[in-house]
Amino acid sequence: MQTSVTTVRVAGREIVVEDDGPESGFPVLVHHSGSRHLFPGAVRDARASGLRLISYDRPGQGGSTPQPNRTVADSGADVRAIVTALGLPRMAVWGTSAGGPYALATAALMPEAVASVCLFASVGPCGEAGLDFAEGMGDGFGEQIAVFFADPDRAKADFLAGAAEWAPLGGDPSWWLGRWEDQDRQDPAYSQEWADYLALINRDGYAGTGEGWWEDWAASFLPWGFDPAAVQVPVALWHGLKDTSPPPAHSRWLADRIPHATAHFPADEDHTNAEEHNRAPAIAWVVAHQ
Repeated sequence: MQTSVTTVRVAGREIVVEDDGPESGFPVLVHHSGSRHLFPGAVRDARASGLRLISYDRPGQGGSTPQPNRTVADSGADVRAIVTALGLPRMAVWGTSAGGPYALATAALMPEAVASVCLFASVGPCGEAGLDFAEGMGDGFGEQIAVFFADPDRAKADFLAGAAEWAPLGGDPSWWLGRWEDQDRQDPAYSQEWADYLALINRDGYAGTGEGWWEDWAASFLPWGFDPAAVQVPVALWHGLKDTSPPPAHSRWLADRIPHATAHFPADEDHTNAEEHNRAPAIAWVVAHQ
């Protein structure tokens, strides 16, 4: 694969962009974990369907400059700079997990440039009526949110300490393979390729300090800065019913509020395999909505 890496400047900061062509393909901007790196299997499938995947390091991750106290909506300036630099008049948007809100922000803030949105296991907004953000997310998660608002300095210190312990584990492919020991070895979501990819984005995303991870974590609890109901383009959502990080209630909340949303809730999928299992129909859907 030929990969182009570009640095885009915006408001005195640098944003590092990965472009996996071909240039003639219909662009799809991918918002994933916060790292610019694209999963090789997704790139192969996209290219075969005439799509061009593009992603970027969110502020503080990889090679991008930190942007303390940012909100999800602040990503609009970064995306607009990327679109301008690459000369993209129109594109689709793809968002997974914590990247889901950023995909929706792109569509809400740049309606003239976005044709469609695909979401996989997206997180919903914290503090909004009708969604218990912490429910089903594991013991202690609600307490972490309470600490975040009551004592932000302590919350950041605790988060960075945990990130420092996590980084060497998440950056090792063998750790991922060991974690999947009891999973179906025939499931492509638990492959060596996925283990290598997840290790890469964790090593690169940590970028020595964990600041970017903290910025993403903090932004997930703050108001997004836009209304999901403002997304007027077609949106397709996939969220496995076995997911707990976040549970499907997050995507149900989004689907109920986005005007042109089609939601899929596969019974036997969770956070680890929803995107892998549904990439083919999602790509076909994007192609049909260019």
